[in-house]
Amino acid sequence: MQTDLFTYLDPSPSVGGQDSVMSPEQGPLAGKSFVIQPGLSVRGWPAEAGSVALKGFVALEDATAVERLRKAGATLVGSSRMSELGLGLKGDTTGRILCDGLSDMALMTDMMGEARIAAAQAGAFAFKPTGGLVSRFGLIGLAPSLESCAVMARVSQDITAAMGVMAGDDDRDFSMCGGQTPEFSPSADSMDSMKKIGFVTESLIGLGEKEVRAFRNALERLEASGFRITEVGFSEYDLFRSVHRCIGAVEASSSCGKYDGVRYGHRAAAKNWNDMYLKTRGESFGALVKAYLFQGAYFQFENYGAFEKACRIRARLVKTLNSLFAGVASLAFPTRMAGDHDGVSTGLDGLFRDFVLTLPANVAGIPAVQIPGYCTDGDADYGLQLFGPRLSDASLLAVAARLSRTSKGD
Repeated sequence: MQTDLFTYLDPSPSVGGQDSVMSPEQGPLAGKSFVIQPGLSVRGWPAEAGSVALKGFVALEDATAVERLRKAGATLVGSSRMSELGLGLKGDTTGRILCDGLSDMALMTDMMGEARIAAAQAGAFAFKPTGGLVSRFGLIGLAPSLESCAVMARVSQDITAAMGVMAGDDDRDFSMCGGQTPEFSPSADSMDSMKKIGFVTESLIGLGEKEVRAFRNALERLEASGFRITEVGFSEYDLFRSVHRCIGAVEASSSCGKYDGVRYGHRAAAKNWNDMYLKTRGESFGALVKAYLFQGAYFQFENYGAFEKACRIRARLVKTLNSLFAGVASLAFPTRMAGDHDGVSTGLDGLFRDFVLTLPANVAGIPAVQIPGYCTDGDADYGLQLFGPRLSDASLLAVAARLSRTSKGD
């Protein structure tokens, strides 16, 4: 059954029979419902990722994250609408589904900060994990080094439970970070270690008066909750946007080479193979994704030196960011800006302006949590983000849970 928001689909287990999945009374996610973006594979469900390029494609097996959610007793209620291949939020309904109470949680891709901005719009929580902590196997995306499987929920503790299930090595994903998986039930000691929060002075440049005032108010509330706030400088902060744009475009251009109409997805009618390929490529993508792919092809084939430079700058930005975490446990940012900057821009310049506050975490591969109800001005909630160093995922979620309780007066 279809609605304007999402498609209800058969939630039955896809592999191993009913015995391989916990009953609704068992497991850490028992009784919890999930809506899944169609950019993540659920066996037997349409997996078109919002693109004509994948029209009619049905997933052959579960994504690793989906498989683990099932085994933990979660109920998959259906598939949301999404932007084409997860680029921005145009047409995405995931946040509205949560806002309307149609699902407890959502699983979606986060390449620029989509999950966090969607959650900020909906007054919900969202979490982008450390890169390589949650398997990307079964994720249909654009830029492998920038995107993650992200979780949205109305209750922060639900995200902690979901991450405890999804995180961990997967032999089918060679980009996994390996090593020890964080324990998603941090102790009081780890909570104490998160008391010092910094904010980047340069991140406020370009924000309007309302956003800055709301963010300053959020910092005051954090101090009132027992956190210590310190201001830090990051002179090259504005390069995050350029680096993401260049590297992401090149990765997207390479990733989308497989959408040729030969093996699966949309195939244009044509008299010969060459015309079929050209027409299929022309019909398969929308204007925004086409512009992104054209830009990537330029850097890939005409100006590869610029891509190499972007990679070097990325390494430098990550090194500087890590040095900041030597003095603070996390960094605070607003999640979104006011007005029309909500991830639905139709041009690349506007899109990267919309996500300027969220994409640094994707460039650096670090965890980020969106917290509602703190960065507000009147009726507007701009969202509060906390970035942490790699593998500080559990501690960040513990802070989010504490702030959630504080905002409710508990």
